[in-house]
Amino acid sequence: MRHIVPIIWLLCSLLVCATPGCATQYRLADGTSRGITRVGYSIQVGAFREVGNAERLTARLQEKGIEAFYFRKEDGLYAVRFGDFASREAARQQARKLVKERFLTSFFIASPREPVLKQGRKAEIRKPSAPAPARKSSGDMGGVAARTAERFVGIPYRWGGDTVVEGMDCSGFVRAVYNLCGVNIPRTSREQFRVGEGVGRDDLQDGDLVFFGTSDESINHVGIYVGGGKFVHAPRRGEDIRVSALDEAYFAKRFMGGRRYF
Repeated sequence: MRHIVPIIWLLCSLLVCATPGCATQYRLADGTSRGITRVGYSIQVGAFREVGNAERLTARLQEKGIEAFYFRKEDGLYAVRFGDFASREAARQQARKLVKERFLTSFFIASPREPVLKQGRKAEIRKPSAPAPARKSSGDMGGVAARTAERFVGIPYRWGGDTVVEGMDCSGFVRAVYNLCGVNIPRTSREQFRVGEGVGRDDLQDGDLVFFGTSDESINHVGIYVGGGKFVHAPRRGEDIRVSALDEAYFAKRFMGGRRYF
């Protein structure tokens, strides 16, 4: 009997460490959390004037099983980006394969060291549904993430094509923004809530993710904090990306906290 007790204690200890709560506290040597990685080389396609053209190419790639997204560049044109490759050559080989299959006609290999949004440049905001948020310095990665998120405001978006599950539009949006900033985060809002550093409402900074739901286990919406009590998010399928306030009745009631990944 006395041999059984230590064994039970050991099994319980292992089960506790295997729970999501244990994983959320684990941090890598570079300061990132488990489930968060650096983005490698990506393939970028197009300089589309019409957002619909970028959306159609994205849908075609997604139908092929390729996780792709589109965004508006600083010049107002739209581009499609996908892939996470360890080397420039690996990305180039995949792009050439897609050209041969007539999915692409031309491409650009994006380096992880090349920022999408240059510091000091203001993002163009089109048709915002709320006043533009107060801006902070974009000298840090959180600021860059916030300004990148603002660039999506006014864009009608269908994240993940027709096969996307309910609730993936919002998490797909924040995942795309972070990808442009060189960071991979989990796919769903619930998974995103389990990693990173917990942040209270009074301590939110530009680029933090803000989560909503009825409990920690029922997270169903996420957005990117951009300062001034405001956040950018994808409300629901087919609607434009917009700016909302944390103190709006709907969101204030469901706010479950923030997470920081930089």
